[in-house]
Amino acid sequence: MRAARLIKMVLLLQSRPSMTAAELARELEVSERTITRDAQALSEAGVPVYADRGRAGGYRLVGGYRTRLTGLARSEAEALFLSGVPGALREMGLEDAASAARLKVSAALLPSLRDASRTVAQRFHLDAPAWFSEPKAPELLPMVADAVWDDRRITARYRRGKAEVEREIEPYGLVLKAGVWYLCARVPEAGSFRVYRIDRFTAVDGAADRFSREEGFDLPGFWAERAEEFARSILRAEVVVRLSPEGVRRLPYVVDPASAREALSVSGPPDSGGRVTVTLPVESEEVAHSQLTGLGAEVEVLSPAALRDRFAGDAARLASLYR
Repeated sequence: MRAARLIKMVLLLQSRPSMTAAELARELEVSERTITRDAQALSEAGVPVYADRGRAGGYRLVGGYRTRLTGLARSEAEALFLSGVPGALREMGLEDAASAARLKVSAALLPSLRDASRTVAQRFHLDAPAWFSEPKAPELLPMVADAVWDDRRITARYRRGKAEVEREIEPYGLVLKAGVWYLCARVPEAGSFRVYRIDRFTAVDGAADRFSREEGFDLPGFWAERAEEFARSILRAEVVVRLSPEGVRRLPYVVDPASAREALSVSGPPDSGGRVTVTLPVESEEVAHSQLTGLGAEVEVLSPAALRDRFAGDAARLASLYR
């Protein structure tokens, strides 16, 4: 356990000019006292770790010291090749660079580990798009990806409703969600971050000047927060339904799962027939009709009255059809 931690500490120091004891402790999930002992142990083992004293001090490697990838275990080597997403890399125009990198890593591995890329490819394949869809990579994606990697501002024209809007943005990161590419970017004139669907871009003009990236920006955290906000923002209506035990079980599979779980958590106790009455947030009555139809007789709509009448009409037509 300690040996793996020491190797990771060397790799962290190798990847950055210097790191404080607090930063290393946070990355390695140990105390700062343990970091001090580990630095001493590395120094005694011949690794040139130097400690800068003072408030702005930290640890660094002296003389451009580099270590090799000879310490990788098989599981680590396989995980390294597993981290690639071939389809996404191809769509961003990075397939050749990724292939060259894999070859270089393979050449640096021990002979016994050089089949890691092949064994992983035989055991794992990521197919991101949903079923019954044929996603097409946006034509402007490679240009946007280049700007993301280089921290270059771009001027983008994009469709918003029936109009087109032009805006200068600072592209921070790309997200591939269910086969759709999104750009998380900062809008300088607004001083805020926004999310854009890249397939709605009609033109992208790359500027020569670079922007200074906010060091605290966390792409996964930002995306998770915005995705939750979006999911909640479209739920503008409410329906009241009575669910059978089977309907309760299946509800998260036909509507937004988080909303279903939240609604069920505040519902009252079951009635004498075992049915539970739930107030459910939905996007609209039209969407609710489409979603709840999938529950069949396991759900009874109580309100709004127009939606209940619609389900009653559906039931009458089905009864007539199957009489």
